[in-house]
Amino acid sequence: MLGTVKSWSPAFRRHRHLAAAFGRARAGFARLRARRWSLSICMGLVLASAAAAQAAPPASPSCATTVTEEPITPIPSPPVADPNKLALGEHLFTDPRFSGRGDLACSTCHDIRSNGAGGRKASVAQDQSEGKSQDKSQDKSQDKSKPRFDTLTVFNAALNFRLNWEGNFRALATHVESSLENPENMRTNVNEVVRKLKADPETAGQFRAAYGRDPDRENVLDALVTFEQSLVTPGSRFDRWLGGDMSALSDKEQDGYRLFKSLGCSSCHQGVNVGGNLLERQGIFRPLVAGSPAIVRVPSLRNVATTAPYFHDGSAATLEDAIRRMAAAQLDRTLSDQQVDSLVAFLRTLTGTYRGAPVSEARQ
Repeated sequence: MLGTVKSWSPAFRRHRHLAAAFGRARAGFARLRARRWSLSICMGLVLASAAAAQAAPPASPSCATTVTEEPITPIPSPPVADPNKLALGEHLFTDPRFSGRGDLACSTCHDIRSNGAGGRKASVAQDQSEGKSQDKSQDKSQDKSKPRFDTLTVFNAALNFRLNWEGNFRALATHVESSLENPENMRTNVNEVVRKLKADPETAGQFRAAYGRDPDRENVLDALVTFEQSLVTPGSRFDRWLGGDMSALSDKEQDGYRLFKSLGCSSCHQGVNVGGNLLERQGIFRPLVAGSPAIVRVPSLRNVATTAPYFHDGSAATLEDAIRRMAAAQLDRTLSDQQVDSLVAFLRTLTGTYRGAPVSEARQ
């Protein structure tokens, strides 16, 4: 058994000295912990404030509130391009020397004065570029077993993740080459086009001004791609609404957008192009169109009110018909007249502008 430690003993004095030292140390540690805890709280508040400031939308000069977290995003402005290359690409887009017989140009099927497509059906093979055959005698000789495709608009095509109804082209330049070589369309090739352009002193001069050299395979394709990338149509009423202009859409149009999302339409039709970024099966619950292909690239709904007829075979003449068929085939839903009207009202707000004018329906 331990004896009692006397207060005057050296052991007691050492114990009291150590206790005091440990006490001072504990107090120091406590103060340090308190300072660290306070610093952590302050840092947390600072970081939270910075995150909140970063997440907050920039102040608007008006009282409008920016719409956030929507499945659709506004169309951006066209990319900055060299003016000489852009003007040359536009000239080539309307040049009939891009067809074997000199009777077709890119603009023949893709009329940028209206909807970027046209009002007539396409007639092309499944593995080729979209376009229209202008030769009726040629139409008689076409293989009727091959699918025929309605002409897709060139507007906003550069924003799609792939090109054509079947999504079988990833790059605009590759798509241009295929269209040139298509025997049911342009029936030529890049080398032959280059030969024609080099033989024209005026056109060769335009290439030298834009590229510093005569026409060749690379710069011919680049000029056309540069022009196609400029064919975007921002400024739709829906994009203005996304940007915070709450007066851009009527109550009915906003109801249509809410219905568009609640039905699940935005599962496939979303992003900057309201589509164009997925491959999906046509006809999940029942047939949507007759014949192949079973899987197509989801089309963009930008300017959709101006691009009738609808579906890859052009079999739906109106938006109302297309909406009812889509609801039945893809969603297993039968829509009321009021629902269809609301959806049509919303889709009409997706019409953008090109060179300051609204995109219009095809000229007849």
